[in-house]
Amino acid sequence: MVENLIPCYRFNLIILSYCVFLSCFFVRSYSLGEVDAYGTFSISSFRYPETRLRPFDSRYFRVDLPPWFSSLSIVLESDVDLDARSIAKVPESALPLICLRDGSLPLPQVTNAFVKGLVLGSFSNGSSNELEDIQNEEQCYPMQKNISVKLTNEQISPGAWYLGFFNGVGAIRTQSKMIIRGPSYSFTANISVEGCTTSTMWGQYCNQNSFDSPCHGNGEIKVFFLDVLGIAEQLIIMAMNVTFSMTQSNNTLNAGGANIVCFARHGAMPSEILHDYSGDISNGPLIVDSPKVGRWYITIIPVNLSKELGETRNAGIQVCYSLEWQVLECPMGKAGLNCKWERYILQTVIRKETLFESYYIPVSEKVPSDSAAFPLEPLLSNSSYDEGQDNTWTYFLLDIPRGAAGGSIHIQLTSDTKIKHEIYAKSGGLPSLQSWDYYYANRTNNSVGSMFFKLYNSSEEKVDFYILYVREGTWGFGIRHVNTSKSETVMSVSLERCPKRCSSHGQCRNAFDASGLTLYSFCACDRDHGGFDCSVELVSHRGHVQQSVALIASNAAALLPAYQALRQKAFAEWVLFTASGISSGLYHACDVGTWCALSFNVLQFMDFWLSFMAVVSTFIYLTTIDEALKRTIHTVVAILTAMMAITKATRSSNIILVISIGAAGLLIGLLVELSTKFRSFSLRFGFCMNMVDRQQTIMEWLRNFMKTILRRFRWGFVLVGFAALAMAAISWKLETSQSYWIWHSIWHVSIYTSSFFFLCSKVSSLNSENQRPLDGTYELTRQDSMPRGDSEGRERPEVLTI
Repeated sequence: MVENLIPCYRFNLIILSYCVFLSCFFVRSYSLGEVDAYGTFSISSFRYPETRLRPFDSRYFRVDLPPWFSSLSIVLESDVDLDARSIAKVPESALPLICLRDGSLPLPQVTNAFVKGLVLGSFSNGSSNELEDIQNEEQCYPMQKNISVKLTNEQISPGAWYLGFFNGVGAIRTQSKMIIRGPSYSFTANISVEGCTTSTMWGQYCNQNSFDSPCHGNGEIKVFFLDVLGIAEQLIIMAMNVTFSMTQSNNTLNAGGANIVCFARHGAMPSEILHDYSGDISNGPLIVDSPKVGRWYITIIPVNLSKELGETRNAGIQVCYSLEWQVLECPMGKAGLNCKWERYILQTVIRKETLFESYYIPVSEKVPSDSAAFPLEPLLSNSSYDEGQDNTWTYFLLDIPRGAAGGSIHIQLTSDTKIKHEIYAKSGGLPSLQSWDYYYANRTNNSVGSMFFKLYNSSEEKVDFYILYVREGTWGFGIRHVNTSKSETVMSVSLERCPKRCSSHGQCRNAFDASGLTLYSFCACDRDHGGFDCSVELVSHRGHVQQSVALIASNAAALLPAYQALRQKAFAEWVLFTASGISSGLYHACDVGTWCALSFNVLQFMDFWLSFMAVVSTFIYLTTIDEALKRTIHTVVAILTAMMAITKATRSSNIILVISIGAAGLLIGLLVELSTKFRSFSLRFGFCMNMVDRQQTIMEWLRNFMKTILRRFRWGFVLVGFAALAMAAISWKLETSQSYWIWHSIWHVSIYTSSFFFLCSKVSSLNSENQRPLDGTYELTRQDSMPRGDSEGRERPEVLTI
């Protein structure tokens, strides 16, 4: 072993002790045998009440799993009604998903909605490949009506896990929308974590203990664990003093040729399929370079024992050994197998001007500490060692605090010459060419295909990338470089809330997950952009102009009913249609980002309220009731439509309610008119006539009333008005976030045009009961103009009355 490494003292399985000595530390080993007398207890249990997700909404849940947990149980109930066939037909923007990620928040739009046709419950009994995917990367699955899953410590590792619930994914999810329509769904969640009642008991059912014989037979599994407490260079696992034991004769034989297979895994129990490292430790040690900080599990399986002793001596054969390991660590400030590379701690500096953001500077006298960016060359390791100039490393360590997983690490390098440095990042340890999470070598060779790596305007002289929703804990960054004394490279490392400040096309907003333990940030993009960083252009500038003109100019259709109302001297309706068209134009001018005369909420309320009033007032205008009753109906309608406009104005059911209210107003007017005429008819003829005459009279009256109704309207205009109204209803129903501008423009034209035709359909009614038709027939009567007291001999004049 290289002399600069500080090895831990060899640790034997039989010595169950744990000690730390300077930079060399020992780790505790446990052998896990089966014991049925122990059970589990509930570490935590949470019930999340019913939560409704509107279109494009999301929710996050954080679950903390301690090192001694045994299982994680998730039970979900929702009103989602999807099966395997219907899921394939649901568009990405309306697909309900549940995502699971280790260490940080899932971000499904980055993964292009990688959706599998599986239910979450298949995790428990799924294939090994599926289980490995859960541990190593984010996984998303379609939401189901009922989901129940139990994930054990053999499948997932301790630490912070995040559940994400999404109603629609893709770049459009973060786009600011004029309306939000689409299917919503609600769900409830029960999440519980169980652990072992005794610290020496492990396994899924807490039926494996730590005190068992160090000897076991062919194919029998023994599991051990150890804790790596800090940044280390190597973890070496060895089997010493290997012998065979014959249980029938109690003989002990040398076993130089035995195969003792070792599987090692960070954070969870390894198996033959799921493991991080493996090897036959009977012939040599298993070496793990740059092991991650945390708990490591080791599985030992003896194989091929019968081949060593022959088939006749196979009965009761066991292999005995002493399991030892060493954790090698460099002195402070050094790293690498030779401990000759430089290693620096990056200190966190809180930014005052921006909430929840910070930057990192090296703790070193070689660079100034008053700037967020620092020169890189003074910190680089010397490349004169025998490993070659193309394999020189400099390491930086930083810490992401608990609860900050909703932020992103921003790395920038700028130089006056071509950058020849390569950057490698790893969570929980030091990166290398064989072990890293993200890397950047050049513009074509990097982790751009990774779901949480975002590369921006990089060139030969500039490197600029983000690690999105970074995991909590220690991060190691390695610079692989060639010393070039002529170059001047400046590096900056920062923790930012939103990548690239939402690309100047949106606002960065903060929120907490359901537990309140993690603050995360997201971009609320403008009307034309989307994506997690608002860098995806969804609407071009030309398209934006077209949409703006269509939405604003289509309100000119309000001139049609306003002109007709003014022509018929219906001044109240004239004011209403004029105000509706103006307020709608102002609202959409503000909505598309052109100009806001008032606040957005005020303009939106005025637009919807006046448009609702215009529709209802058109129906009421068609009645012939007196003005006092019309004012009463208008007052009631104003209150109802104002309530609709202030609460969920954009819901598609409003158009049905508005038309229903208008039709109800028209019906009330006709009923009032009918009752008035019937009452006058009853008083005129009385009820003393016999039944036959009464029925004939009523039928005659009804016929006259129907003739009056038919003469009151121009029915061609009525039919065209209803056709335009139906088109308005259809366009309202077809409005979506993507097609809103075209269908809502058609709505403007259709609804105002229908009102225009309805106004044109009404004619001045003739009250046949109060007015006689001028048919040219005159009646002459004789009247005596002289008083009766005059003398009889006097001649009296005659007066003709018409």
